[in-house]
Amino acid sequence: MTLSERHVLVTGGGTGVGAAIAEAMAHAGAKVTIFGRREEPLREVAKQHKFIGWATCDVTDRSAVDQAVSQARGLNGPVDVVVANAGAADSVPFSKMTGEQLDKMMSVNLTGVVNIWQAALGDMQNAGWGRLIAVASTAGLKGYPYVSAYCAAKHAVVGLTKSLAIELGDSGVTANAICPGFIETPLLERSIENIIEKTGMSEEKARKSLIRDNPQKRFIQPDEVAQTALWLCSEGAAGINGHALSMSGGEI
Repeated sequence: MTLSERHVLVTGGGTGVGAAIAEAMAHAGAKVTIFGRREEPLREVAKQHKFIGWATCDVTDRSAVDQAVSQARGLNGPVDVVVANAGAADSVPFSKMTGEQLDKMMSVNLTGVVNIWQAALGDMQNAGWGRLIAVASTAGLKGYPYVSAYCAAKHAVVGLTKSLAIELGDSGVTANAICPGFIETPLLERSIENIIEKTGMSEEKARKSLIRDNPQKRFIQPDEVAQTALWLCSEGAAGINGHALSMSGGEI
């Protein structure tokens, strides 16, 4: 497939899944702009392909998002696709969770999606074509212990996606969420380190505890998420709207 002349925005584009999505979109011919809070990782990803540009942006700050989208629009034209990938996960028992921790999870995982989608949606509606894609999680489809705020935020993203799919209806813009299980990224490594620190497990046992519920007994790879996002941009996926696509080896 080709995304020639399409302008794609990817949040959290400096590492892991976001970087993989940016590279896949660029290789398909898209003009890509990646957003992230840290400049250096964005620069490194942008070096991988001549069609990848970047701008620093905190997705929880609406004014910063509007400014970054305006900057991207000035370089690459109206936005056709937004992949809202930026996110974070904190682990804490519900009984010890603070209001600040809840707000943080909602802010980056939900409000960040709302901000970037709202900032770019007008371009898509004007064009009569667009793709709103959220990288959510299986935590948006089921519960996990000790990450209740994260699960709540990701469930909210799935609900947001389903509502937008109906609201946008015949506009030519689709809204979908990709819901991966545990992905082999630096974020996963930090989760494993956290398990080891808190439980005393060996690294091997910590890894096995995370893939226990995956029938394929493996971690999802960043490129799998990237290829799914790419497919959602194809004309063959024009009728895929309001879905939360589980990428979990059959867990869900």
